[in-house]
Amino acid sequence: MAIRPGCFLPRTAVVLALLLASLPNFTQLPAAASPPQFDKPLQTIDDEITAFAFSPDGRIVYSVNRGFKTKKYDLEHDDIWIADSGGKRRRILQGDKFTRGDQPFTYVIERFSWSPNGRLLLAQLFTSALDESGRPEDSVNTLVLDDGGKELRPGGTDNFIRNAAEANWLLDNSTFIYLKEVLKPKMQFSVKQSNLNTGPSHNSFEERTFLDCDVLPHSNVTIAVERDKALTGPPRLQELDMASQEDKEIATLDGYQGGLRVSPSGKKVLYFVDREVLEIRDLAEPSRLARLRVGLGVAQWSPDESHIVIKRAVEKKSGELVTVTVPRLAAPAKEQDPPVQEPEMRFLFHGLSIRDFAISPDGHFIAIVAPGKRNLQIYPFPELGPASR
Repeated sequence: MAIRPGCFLPRTAVVLALLLASLPNFTQLPAAASPPQFDKPLQTIDDEITAFAFSPDGRIVYSVNRGFKTKKYDLEHDDIWIADSGGKRRRILQGDKFTRGDQPFTYVIERFSWSPNGRLLLAQLFTSALDESGRPEDSVNTLVLDDGGKELRPGGTDNFIRNAAEANWLLDNSTFIYLKEVLKPKMQFSVKQSNLNTGPSHNSFEERTFLDCDVLPHSNVTIAVERDKALTGPPRLQELDMASQEDKEIATLDGYQGGLRVSPSGKKVLYFVDREVLEIRDLAEPSRLARLRVGLGVAQWSPDESHIVIKRAVEKKSGELVTVTVPRLAAPAKEQDPPVQEPEMRFLFHGLSIRDFAISPDGHFIAIVAPGKRNLQIYPFPELGPASR
């Protein structure tokens, strides 16, 4: 019998590998400028990478897909490795030795989050396990550990936080927040927090439901998109102070499709209002905004906030990597909708599809995972030019 995330298959059966093909994006692009040129990668990690993240000091944590056999099952348990800037690598978690009780389970790591001091990690696992009736049950859970591989137990409890997604550390390097699904599938979440020293998880902003959140850099504040449980009202952009439990409404949104990302300075935020339009908003003056027609994808700020880098496909799907210049933000005319701009896009990596990417916190490097073998390649981050003023 074989166990893989989301399915349990007899070993005698013919197992068909599910290939994640690139989804084409047919949004019409404006004429693209000449793309920045990339030489050979500075570093390549020749493994099947499932997730990775830069640390504040430039190291990279990454997970490698591994399969192994038991007497009854074929399992998948990712290893976790850390690579330094010089290319030295060490494994901090050996997947086939990571167990949870007596029941067999399988997992793939989906994302990592580093603490501000670069010493602690949160690893999000997509897990499948057999329930009491022998049926497979899928869940998203978060593992807490340090950069040496020691498993940490918040308040002396379990190191494995169940039903915990999109976890991020706060400023004290001890508290972390995460989302817990309250309306399936991934429609609404509650915000919870836990602390390594003071105890187990508890709810924040009780009885309120959210669509997404992202931590404001260098603070204990989270920017979140809230929507009522009945899904009748519009989404609202909120500022949540996780220490004082105070909140402030920033703006009412016309829509929300996902992708919330606070800028490195904490002064702006971006998100998709629908499957075509990316909205950028000033957090200090929320009436100042801009809308760009780029097509739904995965967006990240360049470190100087002059550009936005977009993979033109949803998470875990492959698409082209492009950059757009951040335009001048302005308040729309009274009682008029904000205009939607058609930005000029520049293709990175000669328009080749990639599966995942990340930019180092210092802005010096960009790392990509290509489809197929899913190797990790690290390049210098290109010069993109100044932002619009």
